[in-house]
Amino acid sequence: MREHWDERYASPAYVYGTQPNRWLAGKLNGLPAGSILFPAEGEGRNAVYAARLGWNVYAFDQSSEGRKKALKLATEQRVCISYQLGDLANHLPSGGPFDVIALIFVHIHENQRRQIHRRLISLLKPDGYLIVEAFTKKQIYNNSGGPKSPAMLYDREAIRQDFSELDFIEFGEEVVTLNEGPFHRGDANVIRLFARKLKKH
Repeated sequence: MREHWDERYASPAYVYGTQPNRWLAGKLNGLPAGSILFPAEGEGRNAVYAARLGWNVYAFDQSSEGRKKALKLATEQRVCISYQLGDLANHLPSGGPFDVIALIFVHIHENQRRQIHRRLISLLKPDGYLIVEAFTKKQIYNNSGGPKSPAMLYDREAIRQDFSELDFIEFGEEVVTLNEGPFHRGDANVIRLFARKLKKH
């Protein structure tokens, strides 16, 4: 899998663009800046955007090519991000716990998904927020991006169970028009979640 992403990111062009995901951008603009984690961040478009808003940004990805491009983009935008190499199953990022964790088109096989999601939530501060945008299983019929294996796609019930300890503020499926570089372009079926980690009393 690492070789797949290194090959994809080796192109000088940003294959998912340099502009932030719209769902993420809308949510970050409504929150006070703090610490934010971007797992599987790829080429860095979302991390760099958050840094421009004043967030303390931590990111990781298994792809060294993705990291190189993210750091290059950060330099061009005159911001700093902390970006480590690591995989979703085992990496323990620095900087936690976090005020926000953003999972933007993070593709995880269903056999590992719940374990990884619960591990990530353990890194979220009480009263911290989770922002998710992911492809639903209907996306397999579209040519606008995403995995071509149903096991790598999402449904509402899986999301509901994985993040059951959180307070769901916004949660639903939508058809959106993506324009995020050549690999995310056109109408897409997505699931979106904005949730908060409750304090334990």
